Amino acid sequence: MPVFAYKGIAAGGKQVSGVKDADSARTLRAVLKRDGIFITEVTEAKLKAEEYKRAAATGFLALINPAGALQSLQRDKAANRQQVQILTRQVGVLLKAGVPLSEALGALVEQFEDAHLKRILSDVRQQVNEGSSFADALERHPRSFEELYIHMVRAGEASGNLETVLFRLAEFLDAQNRLRSKITSAMVYPAAMAVMSTVIIGLLMVTVVPKVTTIFADLGQQLPWNTRLLIFTSHAVSDWWWALIIGGALFVTLLRRWLRTPVGKSLYDRAMLRMWVVGPLVRMLAVSRFAKTLATMLAAGVPLLRALDIVKNILGNTVLTKVVEDARNSIKEGESIAAPLKRSGQFPPIVTHMIAVGERTGELEQMLENVADSYDVEVEVKISRLTSLLEPVMIMGMGGSV
Repeated sequence: MPVFAYKGIAAGGKQVSGVKDADSARTLRAVLKRDGIFITEVTEAKLKAEEYKRAAATGFLALINPAGALQSLQRDKAANRQQVQILTRQVGVLLKAGVPLSEALGALVEQFEDAHLKRILSDVRQQVNEGSSFADALERHPRSFEELYIHMVRAGEASGNLETVLFRLAEFLDAQNRLRSKITSAMVYPAAMAVMSTVIIGLLMVTVVPKVTTIFADLGQQLPWNTRLLIFTSHAVSDWWWALIIGGALFVTLLRRWLRTPVGKSLYDRAMLRMWVVGPLVRMLAVSRFAKTLATMLAAGVPLLRALDIVKNILGNTVLTKVVEDARNSIKEGESIAAPLKRSGQFPPIVTHMIAVGERTGELEQMLENVADSYDVEVEVKISRLTSLLEPVMIMGMGGSV
């Protein structure tokens, strides 16, 4: 069913706007008229198949009006992760209650206020009505629904346990969102302190130091090297601030491009794993993500080799990705999961031991869940300790710089 963006006038002359699905613009006008809204402008926001092809090539999505003229182009942004998690759980609830998938999607189109998510849901519902599977319909929106999500839905449809898979997916997404929120919150204070330190030191260099240096110049004596360095730095910041900004921006741009190359990414990831304090935290996050994702996919019925193919791409570290890829190749040759992970030396011994026990007892999913839960708690503790340590260190550093 198409989705329409509309503007109108409600009772009392108040201007209103929104997004709503309807069979046609005429039907939408009639529905809103019953609600006391007089439409002044209506535009169809249904995503056409040919526009998706264009999006795949250009990274943009075109919205087509009813006459077929190009109305606007907008970047195919990803739907909010929290909204996707809520959507997943609610679809599972409706399916468990016996509501057909198409009706469940139609009901959720009305519920969500986000216009972008409404358009996605409307398109998914239309594809399902036209005979596509739920997974194939979601696959048209790769930025909102990741490969892991789509493969789990596909496995749920094949096994007839779609609602169960959706509940597991919702729990998985909720855990990932909570962990991401904790990490983001922990980084807010250090980032704010770093910005404040930079601004304060910059102001001192530009306004305070030049006035003090005139006093030293009047003395007519040889100044210590550190004082001369401070004066030189102050003059450089005052006279060449624009060049420093351009040079800094250029350096950051070139560094980011280098980090995107295979060599740069590999060296950076190895350095991160070896870094004091940060390295163990990065490893724990990756191991937790590996265990949780693999357990969720295996429980949903995704084959092990396919699950490892997906898991290796979400670790965020090329060193660990190579370990999982080698493990997958070893499994194809008849080896267990734990053995190649243990040989790599990148996974903690307790993790490989628990995986080995899970393989022997036939409870691999449960063991992976236990590993993920244990590491999630440990990550939270380490983040709290690191944040507590950063506060005094940054204050002392800021004071020392001043």
